[in-house]
Amino acid sequence: MRHIAILGSTGSIGTQALDVIRWHPDEYTAEVLCAGSNSDLLIKQALEFKPNAVVIADEKKYSIVRDALANESVKVFAGMQAIVETMEMESIDMVLAAIVGFAGLRPTLRAIESGKPIALANKETMVVAGSIVTNAAAQFHTPILPVDSEHSAIFQCLVGELSPVEKILLTASGGPFYGHQRDSLLNVKLDDALKHPNWSMGRKVTIDSATLMNKGLEVIEARWLFDVPATHIEAVIHPQSVVHSMVQFADGSVKAQLGIPSMKTPIQYAFSFPNRIESPLPRLDFANYPQLTFGKPDTDTFRCLALAYEAIARGGNMPCIMNAANEVAVQRFIEGSIRFLDIADFVEREMQTATFIANPSLDDLFETDRLVRKSNQ
Repeated sequence: MRHIAILGSTGSIGTQALDVIRWHPDEYTAEVLCAGSNSDLLIKQALEFKPNAVVIADEKKYSIVRDALANESVKVFAGMQAIVETMEMESIDMVLAAIVGFAGLRPTLRAIESGKPIALANKETMVVAGSIVTNAAAQFHTPILPVDSEHSAIFQCLVGELSPVEKILLTASGGPFYGHQRDSLLNVKLDDALKHPNWSMGRKVTIDSATLMNKGLEVIEARWLFDVPATHIEAVIHPQSVVHSMVQFADGSVKAQLGIPSMKTPIQYAFSFPNRIESPLPRLDFANYPQLTFGKPDTDTFRCLALAYEAIARGGNMPCIMNAANEVAVQRFIEGSIRFLDIADFVEREMQTATFIANPSLDDLFETDRLVRKSNQ
């Protein structure tokens, strides 16, 4: 039995992870559930899964959760610091890091320092602090198992391989606006940006997919997860989302991992690695996909991908600046205060004006994130 702590249990990845636990109650149990502010769903999850502890980050919701679980043998905590501290619980066997955005960095680092294997769904952790996180994982002998479908695919392609990687081919669906020109995106509404053709994800990730920033974040994540320079990571548009990513080796051979577009597959693989266990998901029927197509991304229209390559090329705290600016810009787009195309302009402006630090400490990264957000309040 593997006891799993889920950071972000009420989000898209967290709820799908709980589905995986439902499939395999003899294999996995939800040991700790952590949520941001969705107290109602957290309570419902706690009543079903009977975890050792739950944490609600929004301290104003603490009494609601506490009172609802008063008759249950579930410890209830509140606040981000409590989330960080629960990562030290000895009863935890694995941590699913699925808190969206920069907020996931501190608890993920604490889990690594506590020797807990990480099923990593929070790409921003690696984007902002890839060097620090990978060094900590090496120091504390903590495995990091990728959960993003693309990075799980790469990981699966590399299992058992001893040959050097020549190139990583990171696939992207292209999002809801694939093939559109810039002029046609001037008046994009929020609902339009949230209509992803293949994947069911949270709002922030879905909008990042629409701008191709999500693919840029994944390029940076792949650079650190697999120790491959970003210049050897190529984003490839693949609208069908069947080939989840590919690896090209020194002899020119290419390995790919294919499957239906469901996040439950990589979640379960991270939970069960190095084994594969049965899944009730539908199987890939190639007859339903008579064509699998590939193309180059349009970085003139979707400039966020190019900005991500620029950020990792500059290094230092530039990916942190880019990430913070993007989180602010996406939230503003959700609130309706900026347009869809303004997201890339906003990120680029912050990358040009924020203070650059070539060799940032962890404290420098937290300060960089704070300053970018503060300057745009």
